[in-house]
Amino acid sequence: MVKPAGLVPFTTIDFPNRLAAVIFFQGCPLRCPFCHNPNLQPYEGVGESMSFEEIMAFLSQRRKRLDGVVLSGGEPLMQPDIVSVARTLKDMGFQVAVHTSGAYPDRLKDLLPLLDWVGFDVKAPWQKYPLLCGREGLTASIEKSLDLLIESGVAYEVRTTLDPRYLTIDDVFEIADILQHKGVQTYTLQKYRTFDTDKNPPSLVEINSFFENEHLIHTLQKTFPHFACR
Repeated sequence: MVKPAGLVPFTTIDFPNRLAAVIFFQGCPLRCPFCHNPNLQPYEGVGESMSFEEIMAFLSQRRKRLDGVVLSGGEPLMQPDIVSVARTLKDMGFQVAVHTSGAYPDRLKDLLPLLDWVGFDVKAPWQKYPLLCGREGLTASIEKSLDLLIESGVAYEVRTTLDPRYLTIDDVFEIADILQHKGVQTYTLQKYRTFDTDKNPPSLVEINSFFENEHLIHTLQKTFPHFACR
């Protein structure tokens, strides 16, 4: 059983070098204060815009038009049957990607053999996770998931969204040190983007301060073989 929350029928940015659809799933164990989709956080959420059967029927008609399907959320690995979903999509001929926070390492381990790409969010240095994610005790699971991903050989991107209300330049250096020691090859910094219901949003100057810090950017360019800002 899965709880879909919506479908983007076409994207060129969520699955590198592929034309893809995105399935959003309801539920996330994190409570990040800067979340753009807080309506997707409760597992018993706002309800489906399309049923899972309708989504799969739509995708079956797009087999020759799309390269792949992205599983996103929320946290897609919160879905008990997400491995079955990925297997079904592979059987339909799609490549499969997932966007994940890493909160479910055992499920990720089962999923990895079916995946073609993973977008993995590292939101903060480990000690800041309770503050940024609103939950205690998740760090060990997220670190285990990251280790599984690196060891799997599946293509991936580790990324951090920089909200200046919660992260500092020193935090980014600490994240980079953690990732470097784990052997991460691909790392991306993402600009925080304000949205309509954002309370006390940071200024554009604050947001851009990370990306205008030449020492930070130059260090990360030297640290990671594949580094990007977005």
